[in-house]
Amino acid sequence: MIKAGIIGSTGYAGQELVRILLQHKYVEIEWYGSRSYIDKKYSDVYANMFKLVDNKCMDDNMEELAEAVDVIFTATPQGLCASLVNEDILNKVKIVDLSADFRIKDVAVYEQWYGIEHKSPEFIGEAVYGLCEINREDVKKARLVANPGCYTTCSILSIYPLMKEGLIDPQSVIVDAKSGTSGAGRGAKVNNLYCEVNENIKAYGVASHRHTPEIEEQLGYAAGEPIVINFTPHLVPMNRGILVTAYANLKSDVTWEDIRAVYEKYYGTEKFIRLLDQGVCPETRWVEGSNYVDINFKVDPRTHRVIIMGAIDNLVKGAAGQAVQNMNLMFGLDESEGLELVPMFP
Repeated sequence: MIKAGIIGSTGYAGQELVRILLQHKYVEIEWYGSRSYIDKKYSDVYANMFKLVDNKCMDDNMEELAEAVDVIFTATPQGLCASLVNEDILNKVKIVDLSADFRIKDVAVYEQWYGIEHKSPEFIGEAVYGLCEINREDVKKARLVANPGCYTTCSILSIYPLMKEGLIDPQSVIVDAKSGTSGAGRGAKVNNLYCEVNENIKAYGVASHRHTPEIEEQLGYAAGEPIVINFTPHLVPMNRGILVTAYANLKSDVTWEDIRAVYEKYYGTEKFIRLLDQGVCPETRWVEGSNYVDINFKVDPRTHRVIIMGAIDNLVKGAAGQAVQNMNLMFGLDESEGLELVPMFP
């Protein structure tokens, strides 16, 4: 059995990790870390875990945790994992970090967008960007995986094949994204109160959202050149889900069948990417509670653009599910182990 520890287990992504790992036949959770609820029973924090988890919450002592487990998940705010990790720990245990600490390869870019000093830049080069469908072989050999962000997972996977194949102008990409409120975390914030969110939709982080450089960096690798995009996120009054609608200029005249063939080339055999039938638009309700990504597109000959659409559950494929998918690869398990989650509806 793989022994797992979770630092930040009482956040939304952390709780989703618990829910998934409890159903994983090769994993035992040994450590429910939570700085806010030390010595409090986990099931008192999340009553859905009553009679399922009897453990009490523990602190975030990574040194001690590395002696007790095989893998550590850090579902924490930016900066914490980078402040705790060191060579001795990485020699003892594998780490899947759900924060942004090791996603961006340029330290200056990270510090500019996140407004904090990076505490362990020596590990950035080693960290593997954990987008399994693109970096699978590197993930298998990694001891430190940077789990991608939710917006970035949906945006990159939706656009990647067309960028990689050179079908679109890499400098023309516009990403319009919408997320449920769980993407903002469990912390109490006035802007996320029920009366603030209900019956409303709003843009935020316009031209300044922290996931922008992450999307640019990864799609830049696909394009073979640095790129700049417009990325605008929106908050919608639902618990879960991300919907991305992206726009890009086509480099040449292509048909729906031409583009579909490209998506089939990259994703045709992927377990968790579902390419929808022609004319069917992705919807968040059909991926909720699952590790699936639903993708489709529309060619607009009038504007000579392609409109790309993707939908995920931000807490599963956008966070905890992808983290478990990465863990499976790191330990040589079937990639879908513990992730056969049928989407929930309604």
